[in-house]
Formats: sequence, structure tokens, C-alpha cells
Amino acid sequence: MKLQGSSHMMVAAVLISAGVCWGVDATSTCANDRAGFVWLAQGPDAGEAPYGYGMPPKPQDAPDTSIPPSNKPLGPEELKRAEALLPLLEGKQEFWAIGEFVHLGKPAVPVLVKALTMPSPRIRYNAIETLSLVKDPSAVPALIQTAKDPNELSRIREHALRVAVRLDAAQTPPAIEVMAKDQESAVRKVAAFEARYVRQKAVVPVLIGLIADEERFVATTAIQSLWILTSHESEMHDWDTSTRQDREEWTREWLEWWNADRETFQFPGPRQPRKPLPKD
Repeated sequence: MKLQGSSHMMVAAVLISAGVCWGVDATSTCANDRAGFVWLAQGPDAGEAPYGYGMPPKPQDAPDTSIPPSNKPLGPEELKRAEALLPLLEGKQEFWAIGEFVHLGKPAVPVLVKALTMPSPRIRYNAIETLSLVKDPSAVPALIQTAKDPNELSRIREHALRVAVRLDAAQTPPAIEVMAKDQESAVRKVAAFEARYVRQKAVVPVLIGLIADEERFVATTAIQSLWILTSHESEMHDWDTSTRQDREEWTREWLEWWNADRETFQFPGPRQPRKPLPKD
């Protein structure tokens, strides 16, 4: 008796799981793959899918249904709506509120800037995050003011500097200079790190000053930023085990170089991405 349909497949599956290779006709094949699974393929013609099942069709590109951000100035009603969204930057609807501001686009930046002085730290932080998504450099002055504020929370100051550097790095040296002198070592480290993306001569002496920082991790961040930013080949030193006295001595080496070359110094070109290794 010849089994058909689902009964055929069920019996075949039982025999295969028991390790039996069972063929119904001359075209049936049974083989073990690398993972140890057993596959049963049957078809009257070469290349025919087993039991009439073919490969699923390739997915087609879905149409772009996104709505681009608006560039039109906010009308009176839209302005009221934007201001009503500010309290929602904290709470269960904060992601929805962020999305609404992104849709409103650059015209909503002045409203978001107001959020930087609101009492809630969560609202202030999410306002900065939203400004990073809107990507309007006009927000940089307000972000710099937040980054420089010694009464602001460290994590908010740090985030404000990061976003400002990515929106318009040329405006950020004053904030980096202030943060490099902050009492919080984490704030000084962020200033040392973000300075590597600011191709302005004003940040070089700030970084040199951080080489002698009392915290070794701040100093090593500063020296790494200096190497990236200037490509200056300084003397080799053991930074990992250095003392503050060591770093003060090494600071003088960098100052001698900077005082001699600052007028003629030119930033090196941006680094090229590494080429992929050739395939075998």
C-alpha cells in the first residue's frame, strides 16, 4: 500500500527520526547534513520542491510611508501644541512626545530650548536627546550654556556637550574649556574626550593642561585626544603607571612643542577608513 499526503510525511518522519532511510520511489533521497538532521526529498522531476512546496517569494521593498519633518514656521495652534508636549517628555508618553517634536522639525527648536531650564531633570535630558534627533545647529548656543552650567547635573552637562559637538563642533571650545576645569572628574573626562572631534586650535592648550590632571583616567583621555587631533609624535611614556608628578613633567614637553609650532600648526586631514582585508 502506498501512503499519500500527510500520512506519507508522518510515517517518513517517524522512520527518519529512527535513523531509517526510506525511499518511496527511485527519486527519493535521504541524507544527513552537518548538523545531524535528516532530510527527505521527493519529486518526480529533478529540482521539483518536496511535496509540492516551493521556496517563498523574495520580499519586495516596502514603500516609504514616513512623513518628512515640517520646515514651515509653527502657527499659533501648533505652537500651543508644541508647548503642551513639553511636560510629556517625562513619563509613559515620553517616546511619543519625542517623535512628535521630531515631526515638527526645526521650527520646534525654540520650544525645546525652553525645556532645558524646566525643573525636571528627565525633561531636560530628553529635550537634549530630541535636539540631537532634530539636528538643527541653531540649538548649539543653548546646549553650550547647559554644558557650562556648574549647577546642572553632570550627566545632563555631558550629554549637552556631546550633542553640541555633533551639531556644530566649531562653537564648542568655550564649553570644553569650562568643563575641563570642573570639580567633577567625569565632567573633565568628557571634555577631554569630546575635544578630539573639535578641529580648533583653542582646544589644544586645554588638552595639554589636562595631561597633569590628578586623575590618571582624565589625563590618558586627554593625551589620546591630543594624538588623534594633532598627530604629534611625542615622547613615549608609561601613562598607565604614571604619577601626577610624571604627568606634570610630560606636560612641559607638550607645551614646548605647542609654543614653538602653534602659529604654523595645521590639523592633519581626516583619517581614511581602513580598507577591508582581501578575501582568500
